[in-house]
Amino acid sequence: MTLCRVDGQPAASLGLADRGLAYGDGLFETMRVEQGRIALLEQHLQRLQDGCRRLLIPFERLQVQDEVTAFATELQQGVCKLILTRGDGQRGYGLPQPAMPRRILQGSPLPQWPLAHAQQGVRLFPCRTRLAIQPLLAGLKHLNRLEQVMARAEWQDDSYAEGMMLDTSGRIIEGVFSNIFFVRDGVLLTPELSGSGVAGIMRGQVLQLAGRLGLVVQVGDLYPDELDGMSEVFTCNSLYGIWPVLGYASHCWTAGPLTRRLQSLINRQDS
Repeated sequence: MTLCRVDGQPAASLGLADRGLAYGDGLFETMRVEQGRIALLEQHLQRLQDGCRRLLIPFERLQVQDEVTAFATELQQGVCKLILTRGDGQRGYGLPQPAMPRRILQGSPLPQWPLAHAQQGVRLFPCRTRLAIQPLLAGLKHLNRLEQVMARAEWQDDSYAEGMMLDTSGRIIEGVFSNIFFVRDGVLLTPELSGSGVAGIMRGQVLQLAGRLGLVVQVGDLYPDELDGMSEVFTCNSLYGIWPVLGYASHCWTAGPLTRRLQSLINRQDS
């Protein structure tokens, strides 16, 4: 079943004056729905609230929470995508005063990824498209996704399930639609996202879980020439959980014990 709501009402279209359409002026969350409930709803709402604060978009948390919860109950199973735009505006970049944010909810089936992605692992495509460095937007799941669109257009080969993206300084940042982790000498590493990239909900869950397990975690700059020293690599997002990475360019890995341990614990949390 395909569902859509705009500002709490059934709708299948959007006004041409919406700033999300004109400028990508807004944020979004992509949430997994199981048995009428949204997984990690609190974390999604908190990220959205933080993003609205940074973009100066008014945010009515209780209103959004009530609408999303009711939408998930109706959807029951699948993906709930919440888009929050600044609302309508006149021509020009100046912020409308007052802003009247628009809430768009879309429901769709869960993606049907092969079980082998989680069970056996995936290969990553070496994307040529680089992520711009912009600290004002770093970490946000904002509507400007053209970098990811261009990166995903680089490969059609089904042997690649994801791509790895660097920033314009050559640092490893993330996958096209995932965050990425590495293991080196028993230490869990993930890229610093203060200049670009999305601070994913599942990334946050992995970091939190690693802390509870007493693992040594390092968040910092990582470069492709460090990959030879990595013993394990995995990607993650809130829809599929964790995928072990088997290959990237000339590098090869196996689905290692730390990846499997975290994957098992994440799956147990989701069940």
